[in-house]
Amino acid sequence: MGRKKIKKVKKNLKKLKIKLKKTKTEKKIVATQKASAIEEKVEIKKIKKQPTEKRIYNVNEYVVYPKHGVGKITSIEKAVIGDIDINFYKVLIEKDKLTLTIPINQQSNLRRISSIHQINKCIAILKSRPKIKRTMWSRRAQEYEQKINSGKIYELAEVVKDLNKNTNTIADQSYSERQLFEKAYDRLESEFQVVLKASTEDVKKKMNKALGREEKSIMETQ
Repeated sequence: MGRKKIKKVKKNLKKLKIKLKKTKTEKKIVATQKASAIEEKVEIKKIKKQPTEKRIYNVNEYVVYPKHGVGKITSIEKAVIGDIDINFYKVLIEKDKLTLTIPINQQSNLRRISSIHQINKCIAILKSRPKIKRTMWSRRAQEYEQKINSGKIYELAEVVKDLNKNTNTIADQSYSERQLFEKAYDRLESEFQVVLKASTEDVKKKMNKALGREEKSIMETQ
């Protein structure tokens, strides 16, 4: 009888061990399932907002972007770029048939168009005598380019005045001189047009008179 009891106890212990193993395995399966369920959950990304800055300009307002000149704000829009919510201006540069996208937090790159007083001062600059520099042309060309891209109207007027040859004859200017002159002249002309609310022809006449140039358009000889 003693042997039978021992066998029975051993059998029960064996069953208990198997049951414990099953319970542990089931717990592991449940834990694994929970972990994978957490991993499968869609990660919700928070959209960051660009640093807030009060809007300065409005739709249909004219502004000057240094590297392109006068443009018109056609719309103010929103977009999400790289998880950041961005507000920006759409600026049409009519002469270049180009539309720029400028974030509102970078609107310091823009400036308002000049006043009548500033235009009159530009006319006075155009009438003044050009500065003759004896430095190498490559260095002067670099300085002129920087002035043109500064977006400052008085510096544009100075470039036009200094590179003006009082004539439309191509032979009187090197190719690079003429290119810089026309670039500065066009930028200045665009701003004159908007501020004075005048036609291209009237603005050219006004500028050419101040420069002492021939009445013909500077573009005619091209």
